[in-house]
Amino acid sequence: MQNEIKINTEFITMGQFLKLAEIIQSGGMAKWFLSEHEVYVNGEQDQRRGRKLRGGDTVRIPGFGEFLVSS
Repeated sequence: MQNEIKINTEFITMGQFLKLAEIIQSGGMAKWFLSEHEVYVNGEQDQRRGRKLRGGDTVRIPGFGEFLVSS
């Protein structure tokens, strides 16, 4: 099952997404989290904290779930 993460802007960064999805407590944890866990954006592995996510993107984090970014 996909969880939907709604954004009100053109895009959000991966760090902002992780916080919005309640995977991490603070933006400062993003770099650590991305170094410890595999993250897939639209099926491709991407560990960049600054990766821009837009409406329609899917994010899959094994052990945490699948998310759809919607605007």
